[in-house]
Amino acid sequence: MTETSSNRLWIYDTTLRDGAQREGLALSLEDKLRIAHQLDRLGVPFIEGGWPGANPKDVQFFWQLQEEPLTQAEVVAFCSTRRPGKAAADDPMLQPILAAGTRWVTVFGKSWDMHVTEGLQTSLEENLAMIQDTVEFFRSQERRVIYDAEHWFDGYKRNPEYALKTLAAAIAGGAEWLVLCDTNGGTLPHEVAQVVQAVKGAIAAFTPNPPQIGIHTHNDSGTAVANAIAAVMEGAQMVQGTINGYGERCGNANLCTLIPNLQLKLGYDCVSQAQLAQLTDSSRLISEVVNLAPDDHAPFVGLSAFAHKGGIHVSAVERNPLTYEHIQPELIGNRRRIVISDQAGLSNVLAKARSFGINLDKQDPTCRQILQRLKALESEGYQFEAAEASFELLMREALGKREPWFDLRGFQVHSDMTCHTQSCQTHSLATVRVAVGNQELLEVAEGNGPVSALDAALRKALMNFYPVIAEFHLTDYKVRILDSTLGTSAKTRVLLESSNGQQRWTTVGVSPNILDASCQAVVEGLEYGLLLQNQAKTALEIAN
Repeated sequence: MTETSSNRLWIYDTTLRDGAQREGLALSLEDKLRIAHQLDRLGVPFIEGGWPGANPKDVQFFWQLQEEPLTQAEVVAFCSTRRPGKAAADDPMLQPILAAGTRWVTVFGKSWDMHVTEGLQTSLEENLAMIQDTVEFFRSQERRVIYDAEHWFDGYKRNPEYALKTLAAAIAGGAEWLVLCDTNGGTLPHEVAQVVQAVKGAIAAFTPNPPQIGIHTHNDSGTAVANAIAAVMEGAQMVQGTINGYGERCGNANLCTLIPNLQLKLGYDCVSQAQLAQLTDSSRLISEVVNLAPDDHAPFVGLSAFAHKGGIHVSAVERNPLTYEHIQPELIGNRRRIVISDQAGLSNVLAKARSFGINLDKQDPTCRQILQRLKALESEGYQFEAAEASFELLMREALGKREPWFDLRGFQVHSDMTCHTQSCQTHSLATVRVAVGNQELLEVAEGNGPVSALDAALRKALMNFYPVIAEFHLTDYKVRILDSTLGTSAKTRVLLESSNGQQRWTTVGVSPNILDASCQAVVEGLEYGLLLQNQAKTALEIAN
């Protein structure tokens, strides 16, 4: 896996190790396996799985992958150089790396003399011996080695002569890749370009067949992606990063931004066209697995990356997408979205209807009715640009195509709070009266809060009629006070995001009563989920 062409780039994903160091992100063994297999399908050639021996979960991960191997990617074990004063062959820390059974190992070592003397508290010569000895040890065990030069750019700026000696030690040990790491994330693109160019010239003097160069950047200065591109432009052929830019502090270089920039803008070969078209789905799936809300405004893969709100923009994009889109969104698996808001014109309504599979004529009076209804509701506080599911239901109602799945006739919610010395607990009980066809039901359910109890009671009432509701779950709940000067009498807007595990949709409710606003959003969330299920069922019947 080291043959190269002038346009071939090797993507190295470290989501499972470096990405997992993000604050608030925790991965189970099952999470790591699911992400690894998704990255494999995406065509990522190197997947860093973790540090075997650092914790039992990483050990189990590598064992499990031996039972469920990846189809094309190389899983990589990660570790540091041996300890000072101990031969690599005698260092027990390195044995679990061999036991992981990977063909490739990434070894990181110190490049910055300050880290050697103050962090490792050893001599500069011993650090060089640690690097060479560790790489040689893995090579003697028939492992191929990627050497990550930690704090490379900071070390090179302060002591270039010593930093280059660390690379010479890795080369002498037999490393096939030298990855230059901007570990603190403080380097700027022009510096990266200069240093990579200097390193290429220097290592060519060490050996007639020097290792290939890679780049590993962090985003503390907001330039991780730009720094990685700068390195590639100077000849780096491996790019390390994470999906969605997850990582410690401010994160790592975002592969969801890097891959399309490198492939579509600069002409490098990273993954196949079919795999590139999976990028958006991969980004969103992995965000679901790690239980972090997707960044709707992320470049390329964000929900809003190809969203158009102003009527003039929409008209132009309808005529020629190049007017306001830098690439075709379908190339990376995203799609154009027409945002509906009080700034919308007829162009927005017509385009949005088409995205829902509804063809409207501009001369149809219904278009004007929908637009007027939209603007009236938004003047009351509704926000449809963030609640497309509610807007589709509004549009279908105006067209007489809204399915009467159920009718909520009324609800009551009762909450108790029990307090002990230092804490209080809330218990809520909701009663709902729902009609399905000619049948009326009364159901009761408990929850850890009033909205939770209301949602549970509605599901309980409808489950026998629509078992698919068991697959729906709430993924986000946002509350906004619209006119805070009115105090507790102010209107409340609730945005509720739901999912069936494959799709996400958002509904909105507005009322001076937060329970009423929440109920509106919950009811429409269930209704839209049933609409999606019905559409999927119809499509399957047509296909068969």
